[in-house]
Amino acid sequence: MNIFKRLFRIGQAEIHAAVDKMEDPIKMTEQGLRELRNDLSQATEAYAKVKALAIRTENDQLQRQQESRSYAEKAILIMQKAQSGQVDLVKAEDLAREALTLHKKYYLESEEIGQQAVALQQSSREMLRNTEILKENMEKWEKELRTLTARAKVSKATEQVNKQLAQVDSNGIIAMLERMKAKVDDQEALAKAYGEISRDSNSKKEELNSLLKNDSLSIEKDLQAIKEKLGIL
Repeated sequence: MNIFKRLFRIGQAEIHAAVDKMEDPIKMTEQGLRELRNDLSQATEAYAKVKALAIRTENDQLQRQQESRSYAEKAILIMQKAQSGQVDLVKAEDLAREALTLHKKYYLESEEIGQQAVALQQSSREMLRNTEILKENMEKWEKELRTLTARAKVSKATEQVNKQLAQVDSNGIIAMLERMKAKVDDQEALAKAYGEISRDSNSKKEELNSLLKNDSLSIEKDLQAIKEKLGIL
């Protein structure tokens, strides 16, 4: 059968070289499994047909055996009737010979059909065993395919990440970060300088206002002293 020829090809060592040359081994494997699933379906259907034929053949054998026994009984019965005088002996013998002829005919047919039934049963058992083997292998191969597909996806993603990391210019990025750090330090220093300038300016203004305020109070005191000395209220 084509199924088992394909299984034999899969088991050959040359398949490894063929897989290495495939553009996409996973897709090719999936296609092969789809073909095997189709073969498995056909094998299951073929087994069912052979099994049904074996059953029909066994039924035919049983029917021939019953016919053979029936005609053997009829031959005895007709001779018993001749013995009792119910049937003419010569006629009874002719009928008995015909019955025995049919008895032998159906007996030989039942034997021949029985051999066919045995062969069909053996073929159906072999087909069932091979179908079960194929089914078990299919389940194992499909499981392995799922595992390999997942591993392939992970390895592909890892490859892309590692490739991107390998292409990164670490020295260039570090240099840019150093320049940014220097620029931020300069900006922070400048902001701090402006803050100190602003605080110094405010301090001087406050000192001047304080001095002016103190002078104004001193003058008022002197004026008041003069007014008191002169008696000006």
